[in-house]
Amino acid sequence: MPSYTAPVEDMMFLFEKLRDNKNYNELEKYKEVSVDLVKDILEEAAKINQNIILPLAKVGDENPAVLENGVVRTPPGYKEAYQKYIQDGWTSLSCDPKYGGQGMPKTVSAFFDEMLSSASLSFKLYSELSIGAYNCIHHHASEEIKNKYLPKIVEGKWSGTMCLTEPICGTDLGLLKTKAEKQTDGTYKLSGQKIFITSGDQDLTENIIHLVIARATDSPAGTKGISLFLVPKFKVNDDGSVGPRNGISTGSIESKMGIKGSATCVLNFDGATGYMIGKKDKGLSAMFTMMNLERIVVGIQGLGISEIAYQNSLAYAKERKQGKTNNTQSSNGADFIIEHADIRKSLLNMKSIIEGERALCFWLSQQTEVSLNHPDEKIRQEASDYVSLMTPVVKSLFTDLGMEITNDAMQIFGGYGYTKDQGIEQLYRDNRITPIYEGTNSVQAADLVFRKLSNKNGNIIKNFLDLIKSETNSNDDRIKPFIVKFGYYLDILSRFSEWTIEKAKTDKDDVSAGANDYLKTLGYVSVAYAWIKVLEVSFKNFDENKKFYEDKIDTAKFYFDKVLPRAELHHKSAISGSSNIMNFKFS
Repeated sequence: MPSYTAPVEDMMFLFEKLRDNKNYNELEKYKEVSVDLVKDILEEAAKINQNIILPLAKVGDENPAVLENGVVRTPPGYKEAYQKYIQDGWTSLSCDPKYGGQGMPKTVSAFFDEMLSSASLSFKLYSELSIGAYNCIHHHASEEIKNKYLPKIVEGKWSGTMCLTEPICGTDLGLLKTKAEKQTDGTYKLSGQKIFITSGDQDLTENIIHLVIARATDSPAGTKGISLFLVPKFKVNDDGSVGPRNGISTGSIESKMGIKGSATCVLNFDGATGYMIGKKDKGLSAMFTMMNLERIVVGIQGLGISEIAYQNSLAYAKERKQGKTNNTQSSNGADFIIEHADIRKSLLNMKSIIEGERALCFWLSQQTEVSLNHPDEKIRQEASDYVSLMTPVVKSLFTDLGMEITNDAMQIFGGYGYTKDQGIEQLYRDNRITPIYEGTNSVQAADLVFRKLSNKNGNIIKNFLDLIKSETNSNDDRIKPFIVKFGYYLDILSRFSEWTIEKAKTDKDDVSAGANDYLKTLGYVSVAYAWIKVLEVSFKNFDENKKFYEDKIDTAKFYFDKVLPRAELHHKSAISGSSNIMNFKFS
């Protein structure tokens, strides 16, 4: 089984030194969230993840969730761990105190999401969608619905799901067949089938609150006729107690490559009572409140799995002897593999990506809070545009690089990595879903290039590039070499952005073919931007903790020398166009 130590020191470094968003620091609701409080929270989070949740990863893989007599049974130990999990208040961490939450900002809850992803993604998924459901209900439901359902979701006694996909439609939700028939009392009866529903059923909570997209019987076809409904597994009585079973049944559980402890269900709705959330025929916009936040969390899943893969690769490389290096220190026998240049390169590649991603995620967490809570509407909108721009990047780049990092971890372990004993191959299998669900990474790339670079508020990517330029002009001679190199790739991104926006007007195939390349270029440059922020702090505070900051500076140097150049290759590939792709004759 892999070992794991939560990277609390690095997280606290970000919270103490990189909390530099002026608009975020103006938010009154977080004035009392002190460094000492956050440190206490993260240290407690580390304990439950390392000691209780981490062992469940292997248990869930070897003893997957099963469907017995119409009821899903979670793996051994999940029930006990979940009870401890909700007793300690982890489901309520970022929720509104009005409904029993602790009111912590995303700058704190994102760290917990990462730890939980490292410890056991399967276990995490039973509560993760609950937070997504909470956010959707909180933003779009009536006060009556919120007061009736949110306290139990926040407490963790009830869970939530997101029910979109059907056998006939995945990304193209306009094809959905689930129908909602209005009743005289204002409720709806939903009938249809949903597939690939994460945590669609389980034995951990008293009730499951499904958020279901469906088409009212008098609504138009396509995406314009989709509404959102709250459909509980068990009906809820007027006094808030759990009532009789609703018309929902679990048809089957998917047999999957990874995350086997998580129940991915086929759900059948047979005249199930539901309550409309938000406006009729505006269900997708309401659902995307949940979906967009979930996409960022999926990116954090890739980061969390990358972290545990790196930690175990580093430990193994320090104890495994194999071969002799060019400058061997061994008089007989072999050298530790960490002395080999290729292994060191792989480890530094992991480390520089992970720490850069974590810093970028922290930046995005600040922007998210500003977009939701700042009193100035213009500032909220600007932050919202940045969050919208970076959401597909974080979701896709972090998960794609998670595949690269878990693959390299298996390579470092050699034959042992391919066997089940070490648990490394499970990390690869568990992470493999992250580039797929919540919208595949290619869908994210298409969304980015066709919808996110500019909108009714203007040229968003230009605004983002201007922001970066204004914040990366330090006069410190120690950081100037990094800024010069960064400027070269920033110029590439600027030209690539202009090419993409112009091509979208004349040749959409060129843009589609280069969409993934553009996303990765934006991603690598954005991570470099986060590294510049880290470097500024590292040089400024170097004498406070020389060992820590020297490590940061050296890791950043590797990123700028060995990882960031990938951005230029993606640019060159994309601007070669799509004619060969579209004209190729497949046999």
